[in-house]
Amino acid sequence: MVQPSSAVYVAALIAALVMGSGPAAADCRSAPEPKVDWKGCSKTSLLLDRTDLSGATMPNAMLTSTTLEGASLKGAKMGETELSFARLDGADLSNADLSRAVGWRTSFKGANLTQASLEMAQMSRANFEKAKLAGANFLKSEMNRSDFEGADLTGARMSRAELARVDLTKAALGQADFSYSNLSRARLDGAHLDGAKFTGTYLYRAQLGGADLTKSSGLTQAQIDLACGTPQTKLPAGLTAPKHWPCNTEDD
Repeated sequence: MVQPSSAVYVAALIAALVMGSGPAAADCRSAPEPKVDWKGCSKTSLLLDRTDLSGATMPNAMLTSTTLEGASLKGAKMGETELSFARLDGADLSNADLSRAVGWRTSFKGANLTQASLEMAQMSRANFEKAKLAGANFLKSEMNRSDFEGADLTGARMSRAELARVDLTKAALGQADFSYSNLSRARLDGAHLDGAKFTGTYLYRAQLGGADLTKSSGLTQAQIDLACGTPQTKLPAGLTAPKHWPCNTEDD
């Protein structure tokens, strides 16, 4: 019988040790609890209201149509998670990682997403009405037609985001950064915009009725000429309301 050389034996031993030292596979049968590992697991159409999943690991998980209203997901890792039709109303997602998450008509109504990351997330027609989003990161995200009415987006990073037709009516947008984002046909009526940044923002037919932009930065006359305001809209010094204001919004 031919014995393996010492070099081959050592190499095989090292390979076995490396493979054995890798992260343990997620146990998709684990009960919902803090720091649960549901990485890549299918958890669709479940009722997980008011469940404590703080610190959970759920990247690439499937949570389609799952109800998580009032649940605690503080600091949860949910990158690239599928959230279409999921309900997270009133949930605590502060400091959660939702980067590259995907959701269609996902509801975060009244949820706490303070300092959460939604970088490059795709959440078209999501509901963030009255959600707490101070300091949240929406860099390069796609939030077209989403509802942010009355939400707190103070200091949120919204740069290079797709925000066409979003509803930001009466939202708190102080210090929010919309640089180079697409706000075409968005509604900002009555929004609080002190310190908001609009460098390079596309404002085609954005609704600015009653908005106070006097303390915003980065705006140019060319941007204002594309937007739609009312006599109540307040502009920064040096900018003037176009003659076509208020716009005909029948087609919006």
